Amino acid sequence: MNPFGKVLRWYFHKESLPYWCVFIADCLVLLGSGLITYWMLHSASEILAHAEKLLSALGVYIALSVVGFRIFHTYSGIIRYSSFVDLQKVAYANFVNMLLVILVHYPMLIMTEGIFESLNTRFIVAMYIIATLLMWAYRILIKTLFELSTSDQLAKRALIYGAQEGAVGLAKNIRSQRPAKFILKGFIAHEKQYRNHLLLGEKVYDIDEHLQDIIKEKAINAVLISPLRNKDFRADTKLQDMLIEAGVKIFMTEEAKEWTGDDDFSPSQLHEVSVEDLLPREEIKVDMMSIGRQLAGKRILITGSAGSIGSEMVRQIAPYKPSAMMLIDQAETPQHDIRLMMAKRWPDIPCETVVTSICKEQRMEDIFSAFRPDYVFHAAAYKHVPMMENNPSEAIQNNVYGTKVLADLAVKYGVKKFVMVSTDKAVNPTNVMGCSKRICEIYVQALNHYKGEPSAQMSNHTQFVTTRFGNVLGSNGSVIPLFQEQIKKGGPVTVTHPDIIRFFMLIPEACKLVLEAGTKGNGGEIFVFDMGKPVRIADLAARMIKLSGAKGVEIKYTGLRAGEKLYEEVLGEQENTKPSFHEKIRIAKVRQYDYATVAKEIDELIEISRHYDDMATVKKMKEIVPEYKSNNSIYEQLDKKVKSEE
Repeated sequence: MNPFGKVLRWYFHKESLPYWCVFIADCLVLLGSGLITYWMLHSASEILAHAEKLLSALGVYIALSVVGFRIFHTYSGIIRYSSFVDLQKVAYANFVNMLLVILVHYPMLIMTEGIFESLNTRFIVAMYIIATLLMWAYRILIKTLFELSTSDQLAKRALIYGAQEGAVGLAKNIRSQRPAKFILKGFIAHEKQYRNHLLLGEKVYDIDEHLQDIIKEKAINAVLISPLRNKDFRADTKLQDMLIEAGVKIFMTEEAKEWTGDDDFSPSQLHEVSVEDLLPREEIKVDMMSIGRQLAGKRILITGSAGSIGSEMVRQIAPYKPSAMMLIDQAETPQHDIRLMMAKRWPDIPCETVVTSICKEQRMEDIFSAFRPDYVFHAAAYKHVPMMENNPSEAIQNNVYGTKVLADLAVKYGVKKFVMVSTDKAVNPTNVMGCSKRICEIYVQALNHYKGEPSAQMSNHTQFVTTRFGNVLGSNGSVIPLFQEQIKKGGPVTVTHPDIIRFFMLIPEACKLVLEAGTKGNGGEIFVFDMGKPVRIADLAARMIKLSGAKGVEIKYTGLRAGEKLYEEVLGEQENTKPSFHEKIRIAKVRQYDYATVAKEIDELIEISRHYDDMATVKKMKEIVPEYKSNNSIYEQLDKKVKSEE
């Protein structure tokens, strides 16, 4: 390495030069500026002739300039990180120094017998202008050398989507990031007025048919989404597809961390987009403070607390300081993770994490008797359609019997509100899992409207609320983690049918709506969530393959699984809805059931399930839920028998 390179390496590996080094450098610049100015106004020979007097005068000027340097602390910044503010301070300091020298110059001319006689105001002004320019120049030079010497060869050449405040803030931050992860090469804007303009020295490009050519020409391999343009980008599927096709990596901020205009936004908040980020959806706004006021100081019991929905419910409720929390799940390791999370993040909240099954009636009785919850959020359930199709008796014992145990205890121990998490698969069910959840809905609704005594020692003042929604993105066992694993292994990505569609919602969004419905419902309602537009699973798979950058990964169609249907419904054919307190939540108008009849039928179903006769169990389920028609399942023969008998 050459000597210059060694000096650079030594300097840039130090934290910073001592402030006195910067101070001395600025003083030397002043001295040099004086000599240059004198040479420009006179000649080189006159510099030699008056060297002693000139150096004496410049020495006085430099001594006086300490005042401006001290006022504006021009020497205290780290030069390699110099910004526009630092350059401003240099200019302000030299302006003050110039005025001070001019004020002192003429009195000293008289007192010092002509040392300053060849100098005048024009010389002083020119000297400080040149000094300012030179001080700027060496600061910019050092900053530039630092950026070149520390630039990461792996840094991505990037465009920023957006051309306003958020984009400018993002651009400034990625430029100062070390080691550099992105090299800014321009901006992308929808607005015509920004077209072909320069922003921070980089060109602003319009979104048109030429953008793909620009990406190729400039070897762009990353697009950063301005924190204030996330919503616009999600809606622009055409731009998304174009960037994905071009092999460009897309980076954006997480919803919960979006930039709000603060200066402390960090590029580390950017993450490479997943397919969840690109699904078109409207922002769901929920008044969490109102919900928090209702839950603050209350005793909260959550079942399925280690699952995707249950664990998110824990995270959303805990910040509002309930007086105590009881968390129930039979999955030991995930439940242990929840236990550690509560101890670390909310150590002041009394919290018990219990590993048990909701089907253990005596255990549940002991828990309710001791804990006396105000709110119960019931998210525990077996949910996988193919598994429950093969295990209908277990589906009944866990989903139906477990729910019945909890609901009856909620009434017995005076729970204020019982919120049950259901599914869109309960609408016109075609599988065991969906039907089991529909039976749960029927039971808690009937129990809510029952005016008598369900059993000894019960008095029903509990409000039962049901929430019904579709698939949640990223949940345990959902298609996205499955597709990711298949892509990682090189494929194929398995999709059951080319035309199958599903509704999707983010887990935090779903849980916010559950809390909104649960706390504001009056009891007896089935709240239906607006899931937005349905997504074609084959398109989802194709987009995930492109986003991954994997080559040669194919999509393989395997055929509909037992109990699976091409599309999910949120409301049954005979149902309609009415508006609620939230635009994304509607209330399903469904048939009312007599509690005594429902309780008798469900007790019979539970008893049948304990004999593990699958056909008998499913037959009874179809009697309770006549709209349950099996699809692609061995239980279709039961539907044929009913039809032939009719």
